[in-house]
Amino acid sequence: MADAAITVEGAEKRYGDKKALDGLDLTVARGTVHGVLGPNGAGKTTLVRVLSTLLRPDAGRIQVAGHDVVREAYAVRLRIGLLGQHAALDEELGGRQNLEMFGRLHHLGAKRARARADELLDRFDLAGTGRKAVRQYSGGMRRRLDLAASLITEPEVLFLDEPTTGLDPRGRAEVWSSVRSLVGGGTTVLLTTQYLEEADQLADRISVVDTGRVIAEGTADELKALTGGDRIDVVLRDAGRLGAAVALLPLTGVTVDTDRRLLSAPVTDRMEALSAVVRALGESGIEAEDVALRRPTLDEVFLHLTGDDRRVKEAA
Repeated sequence: MADAAITVEGAEKRYGDKKALDGLDLTVARGTVHGVLGPNGAGKTTLVRVLSTLLRPDAGRIQVAGHDVVREAYAVRLRIGLLGQHAALDEELGGRQNLEMFGRLHHLGAKRARARADELLDRFDLAGTGRKAVRQYSGGMRRRLDLAASLITEPEVLFLDEPTTGLDPRGRAEVWSSVRSLVGGGTTVLLTTQYLEEADQLADRISVVDTGRVIAEGTADELKALTGGDRIDVVLRDAGRLGAAVALLPLTGVTVDTDRRLLSAPVTDRMEALSAVVRALGESGIEAEDVALRRPTLDEVFLHLTGDDRRVKEAA
């Protein structure tokens, strides 16, 4: 793709006998947010480390911002930013001091580093906290400052490796808002996350990774369609009747969440399925607390594609 910010063809990376990347292919268009989803050990962080030149791939053709990550590693580093899973800030310094320090480390010069720090503090709504020690920041403020630090050199491509891990909902929302503003300014973002809602909110396209390969890719709506379209959810009053309801209801592909007393299944004809379920429950005497039709979630897509049944168990 001529306008691609990231191109990965057949990437491989081994740790001993284990293949962390196993022929992975990926293309990310310029000026977009591309989400990478996958279970623990799928290869997400290894992919980010290879793309950011921190790890050398064993095989494959990989370009970032038009440069090869092996032969032109220095040129790649000049054009990227990286926000890892853990903050890289000095807790005793203030926000402005941290940003100025990062600017000097990137050889911006004292005057330019100060100016860039002021720009970023304003951009991330941290101007009023610039002199406060980072140890006094909230989780969301720290992450926003860390994100600002990763942009000190105005990178073309920014890698965000699970950027909101450990944050409360307010902190996550603050980081999401900051990411949206970056893309509005033309930055390309590759986002790895285990928060399905995060990918749904931010990503223009999503790649699902498992065992070192991309197993599905598309927009959030395209991926949701892979689970079979609409779903019907039935919440029973008595969790002990779940098995009987699974055997009784005219549904296939039923999943069960015992803790929530929930049955869920894909349906093709929304209204016909709803009528059939309500009628079957009424005739059997099984009491339902709620019956609802809805679109599938990315969470269900993730579980469906990766075969991960830790949270949603296939009904017996």
